[in-house]
Amino acid sequence: MELWNQAMDAIEEHLDHDVPIRDVAAVALTSEYQLRRVFSMLAGMPLSEYVRRRRMTVAASAVCEGNEAVQDIAVRFGYSSADAFARAFRNVHGIGPEQARRPGAVLRSQPRLSFHLTVEGRTDMQYRIVEKPAFNVVGRKTRSTVAYEGVNPDADRLVRSLSDADWELFEELSDQEPRGDISVWDDVDGAGGAEGTEAEYYIGVATSRAAPSGFDVLDVPPHSWAVFATSGAFPQALHSLWRSVGGEWLPANPYELVPAPSLVRATYHDENGAHADFELWLAVRPRPAP
Repeated sequence: MELWNQAMDAIEEHLDHDVPIRDVAAVALTSEYQLRRVFSMLAGMPLSEYVRRRRMTVAASAVCEGNEAVQDIAVRFGYSSADAFARAFRNVHGIGPEQARRPGAVLRSQPRLSFHLTVEGRTDMQYRIVEKPAFNVVGRKTRSTVAYEGVNPDADRLVRSLSDADWELFEELSDQEPRGDISVWDDVDGAGGAEGTEAEYYIGVATSRAAPSGFDVLDVPPHSWAVFATSGAFPQALHSLWRSVGGEWLPANPYELVPAPSLVRATYHDENGAHADFELWLAVRPRPAP
């Protein structure tokens, strides 16, 4: 956790201009992809959103002090004009810089995040490493916003739209692990799968067979996969598993995440999701020696 706190220090040092995320990741001895992905797992927001909120929190202090013109503050924080700065300021605080200088103005503050070691891991995490050649995900897809809490409405809507014929076809096509129908998030925009960013969401199966006409196909290249298992109520158990992977398993094991779709296999034991078994598949590689 000390390295992650040093990474947060590096962000603070660059709030008045572009934050070099690759350099911040180097401070934490991790990849930019893993920094963004794990930060979102633990903090519940994209790293870019955290930086934006912190920048506008610090900028608000400068605005309220009243010692500089708004134009000068805008330039100092890397904005090309006072108008661009005002728009960014309003998106965070709900009011513009000039309004913020009025008595009684209400502003929003994003505290500096810090990471602390807590006594976790009292229960062993179940995982295995699986080497898989390239395969296809065949199914139906939608575009949705990534969220690590609650039921995703777009994903839920897609599941409910599937016909009995779709589910029967999935059962026929499934010919490899993870067996049966799976949920897949594909980070097509390179945002690291961070909460609040958009990605393509699939319901389908892992298969080596060709897709029937009209179905969506996702090509997945060869990877090593870390496969994590848990049981419990949906979606709470799955969300807890994501946090455990980011906060416990990755710091304790010699692997790092690589850009690839994430796969979830769920087996429900009742209709309301009160008890289910989950497998979370994440592509990994050995972590480089420091």
